[in-house]
Amino acid sequence: MEVNHNTVQKDYYKVLEVDYDATDEKIRLNYRRLALKWHPDKHKGDSAVTAKFQEINEAYRVLSDPAKRIDYDLSGIYEVDKYTLREYLARFKGMILTCNGLGISQTAIWTQQLMETDDLTDK
Repeated sequence: MEVNHNTVQKDYYKVLEVDYDATDEKIRLNYRRLALKWHPDKHKGDSAVTAKFQEINEAYRVLSDPAKRIDYDLSGIYEVDKYTLREYLARFKGMILTCNGLGISQTAIWTQQLMETDDLTDK
C-alpha cells in the first residue's frame, strides 16, 4: 500500500499514541489496546467509534510494515504548525542527525527557534 498524498494525512503515531521512535513491539501493544477499546462490537451502532477503529487499523497497517513506515516517515505530508517544537524534533531527529552527519548545518535556525520558544514560556 502506498501512502496516499491526495487525502488529508493523519499522524499515525498520534493515532496509535506512540512516540515517533517507538519500537515495533510498542506499536503492536498500543494497537491491540486501542483496537480493543474502540472495537465497534463494544459500542453498538456508533459510527464515530467505527471510524476511529478504522483509523487505528489504517495507522497500524502503515506503521507495522517496515517499508510502509519508512515511506510514511520520509514522504508524508508534514503539517509543521500542528506540532510543538518538542514533537517536531522527536519526529524528525533522524533526518536532522543525518543532515548534520552530512555536514549540513541548521544550528542557527534551531537555536533561534529554541530561543523564541523559551522567550514565550518565560512570559
